[in-house]
Amino acid sequence: MSDHAKDERAPDENQSEATIERAEGSVDGDYEAVVRLLKENEDLKDRALRAAAEMENLRRRTTRDVHDARSYAIANFARDMLSVSDNLRRALDAIPADVAAAGDAGFKALIEGVEITERAMLAALERHGVKKLQPEGEKFDPNFHQAMFEVPNPDIPANTVVQVVQPGYSIGDRVLRPAMVGVAKGGPKQASEAPAEPGPVDGQAETDA
Repeated sequence: MSDHAKDERAPDENQSEATIERAEGSVDGDYEAVVRLLKENEDLKDRALRAAAEMENLRRRTTRDVHDARSYAIANFARDMLSVSDNLRRALDAIPADVAAAGDAGFKALIEGVEITERAMLAALERHGVKKLQPEGEKFDPNFHQAMFEVPNPDIPANTVVQVVQPGYSIGDRVLRPAMVGVAKGGPKQASEAPAEPGPVDGQAETDA
């Protein structure tokens, strides 16, 4: 091939090489743009998932707070009412049985009125989630019972509540006031996991009762 022919093709070859270089540069730029967009998309997806998780946690916390507010809003009021109920019961227990039986109609009506008032108060508290704890014969539970004394008895399983000195109350799954109890000691252990130990007797609680 002559030098003249080579010179005629040289511009075409140079143009082709330039075109190829531009195409390769364009491909590299497009690839980088795609990679950048994919990364931005992953970041946005991660942010969206985090925001959704935070909203779900907030919804659950709000639901729990609303439930607790409804369930335990009257806890302080109910605790104050327990002393009124205790006084009504003490008034009834202070009346000797023979005196109550021998009393006139007016006296008996008074006793009946106090009993009705006590039952109505307890029923009203129960409608709002407050339950009376009378755990005699049950296993001692330190979450709901307060041991005041121990009763040696080899015939009763250890850590069994054998006497309720003062009933307790719960609201929902929380203790409002622990039941003050006497607990059996010296008998066989109950067939379950390690029994809850009542711990030392609370002398001050016994005095308060």
